[in-house]
Amino acid sequence: MSADSNQARTAPAHPFSALVKGGLVVGSLDIAYAIIFSAFRGFGPIRILQSVAAGLLGKSSFQGGLATAALGLALHYFIAFTIVIVYWIASRPLPILTAHPVICGAIYGLGVYFFMNYVVIPLSAANRPRFFLLLFICNLLVHAFLIGVPAALFARKARVG
Repeated sequence: MSADSNQARTAPAHPFSALVKGGLVVGSLDIAYAIIFSAFRGFGPIRILQSVAAGLLGKSSFQGGLATAALGLALHYFIAFTIVIVYWIASRPLPILTAHPVICGAIYGLGVYFFMNYVVIPLSAANRPRFFLLLFICNLLVHAFLIGVPAALFARKARVG
């Protein structure tokens, strides 16, 4: 094996692929959780996606049918990609974030939860849901381990190829 082929194998790949995969995984895990958990509360997938669109459209999103559900899905994945990209950008000057992706990712996921629920949602056109302890605990666990940790792992993959 030549030195050039060995160097090519260890050189970091362009991060785009890992970041796209990360956004898809994070977004899919999060929306699957939201749809499954909400089904137990009597809400279907279209309503869940419309609730995401409500951040832009307010209550009228629930009268928009599949169009506002599609908008909600697009917004949801935009947010998921943003979560992964922000972690990756932060990891560039702070390599500890990718050196310890499980603990740092879990902490990041908790930060994402609090930022979304106490900054983004209050500034949006959506209504903040009532507090339920079980939902709060589940949301913390999901944000830590199904959002933060995968975001960190894909950011690490984007850094090392």
